[in-house]
Amino acid sequence: MCNVCGCGTGETRIEGREPTAMRGHDHPHSHADGTVHSHAHDHGADQGHAHRHDHADYGAGPAGAHAPGLSQARMVRIEQDILAKNDEYARANRQRLAERGVFALNLVSGPGAGKTALLVRTIEALAKRLPVTVIEGDQQTSMDADRIREAGARAIQINTGKGCHLDAHMVGHAIESLAPPEGSLLMIENVGNLVCPSAFDLGEAHKVVVLSATEGEDKPLKYPDMFRAASVMLLNKIDLLPYLRFDVDVALANARRVNPGLRIVALSALTGEGFDDWLAWLEQGVRDARQQAAATVDALRARVTELEARLAAARG
Repeated sequence: MCNVCGCGTGETRIEGREPTAMRGHDHPHSHADGTVHSHAHDHGADQGHAHRHDHADYGAGPAGAHAPGLSQARMVRIEQDILAKNDEYARANRQRLAERGVFALNLVSGPGAGKTALLVRTIEALAKRLPVTVIEGDQQTSMDADRIREAGARAIQINTGKGCHLDAHMVGHAIESLAPPEGSLLMIENVGNLVCPSAFDLGEAHKVVVLSATEGEDKPLKYPDMFRAASVMLLNKIDLLPYLRFDVDVALANARRVNPGLRIVALSALTGEGFDDWLAWLEQGVRDARQQAAATVDALRARVTELEARLAAARG
């Protein structure tokens, strides 16, 4: 979690906006804390017990993490405060998107899994079928946003500085600037990181985790929070399978061991293999979002009509 990595202490930049210093800003990533908890461990032989030094589990406490100078209880409180504030922004983002019938996805993965290449091919494939906008998250540069624009989609870049993931506050500002059209697809490419993004709701309909065949079958077991938080897993770079020692069946079994309900699509952003299933799922999601928005509008209109009728009856 972020009370370990210290992210959010740098400067966030969103294209078209002034840089935002994270410290002293009303933001779910403020980590102001003056508490110091000192402790010491004596590993001397006179303690009467032995320690295994080949395995140190710093995630075994209630906080699921370790930070020098902070107790487990304090870390839990900090995390709860951060996530509670983030969830407020996420709810606002979700409501705004739902009202406009926008189907929003949060793409997460480790670095180099191929998220941007996958987005580029997706945008090109959907060019004549539905509008796509993209929010790009990276610590520095706008290179990925530039690639997305070259592919034909509107995009906005968020640079997180030292931050290792996007949060709902950043994304809310990006949505405001980007203004995704009604009934469209919004793709949010998170910072390459299989840890912190798992805990942060951005207001998306689904988290989509991308695992590439070059990473290894054990990733879902090593980073279970991410695969548990996702609704969909894309197994990318399957065009390289003939050249790799990668067991697809083991990888899928590991993913479903963590998340039995995970939807899995195997594809290649390079060759387009498997893309029909991915695109069909995206288009269905957009249709559902549009229908839900229309149903909400119809319900509101019906309610207004009912209230007007009651008012007319009361007036006699």
